[in-house]
Amino acid sequence: MNHLELSAVRIIRGHFDDLSSQGLRLTEIQKMNYHYEFSVIRDRVRIKLQVYFGKKGVKTVLQGDQTSNLYKELYKKFNSDLFALTPQNTGLESEQLLEPSCYIGTDESGKGDYFGPLVIAGVKVDESNFRFLKSIGVKDSKDLSESAIKKISGEIRKNNGINFNVISIYPKKYNELYSRVGNVNRILGWGHAKVIENLLEKNEVEEVISDKFGDEKYIYTSLQEKGKNITLHQVTKAEKYTAVAAASILARDRFNSWFKHEKAKLGFDLPKGASESTETAAKKLISKLGNHSPADFVKLHFKNTLRLGTNIN
Repeated sequence: MNHLELSAVRIIRGHFDDLSSQGLRLTEIQKMNYHYEFSVIRDRVRIKLQVYFGKKGVKTVLQGDQTSNLYKELYKKFNSDLFALTPQNTGLESEQLLEPSCYIGTDESGKGDYFGPLVIAGVKVDESNFRFLKSIGVKDSKDLSESAIKKISGEIRKNNGINFNVISIYPKKYNELYSRVGNVNRILGWGHAKVIENLLEKNEVEEVISDKFGDEKYIYTSLQEKGKNITLHQVTKAEKYTAVAAASILARDRFNSWFKHEKAKLGFDLPKGASESTETAAKKLISKLGNHSPADFVKLHFKNTLRLGTNIN
């Protein structure tokens, strides 16, 4: 046991003894691959307190429902010890955005669009590629033009020093999944977990940041053996983190490519979003397809389908 791990043991035992003396219900301290942890439980709320040790030192992380009173109390109590990512997680002000030295960021595109696939992407960022990503203009894809997204996505893909993964759930498969699970967040959770697992096959990473789309259980329950050891941070507006922003660009570029491909086949544009214009385009699509299923193009559970009538199915 090196000095960093010894320090982590000392810190987590101190946290454990401190909380135990207050009569809180605690689980036993467990040693994981890269950290020690125990859970604090009150009523039906469970918050994990984790102490990591590694090349960059020792850090304390809270994981759980950030809106719960228990989380807020623990955050206030251990504020000075918590990892720099935590203030962004809780929505508290921070003078400077501090990112992990090595982590995976994930994001998706197409969730709110009637036409097209749901695309999820993940990018691993570390000290070797952080500056490069910043230098090519990586930021939230929503703040970039389509041409800029295509250019930056190409730069990321050409760089052999950047590990990334992109999966596309095309409308036909998406509709099959939705008919089975009946919940968009479950599909998203599976997609994010799949991307994370694919990246962990070739990378040792302790932390993952994803945009917060729902309860963290949607991703956690879909993770396999490798993914169970990571610390997952689900953050509102997570695209402020470089890896998440890069993932958002890769996902959006793949999403945009589907629309260009279908336009070349159909001879007309399919609009993005879920406005009235998408319903006009869907009617045009139905008349052009004949006996072919519009379910290959649209996400059937959207309200647009009800307004269009049963002939869209």
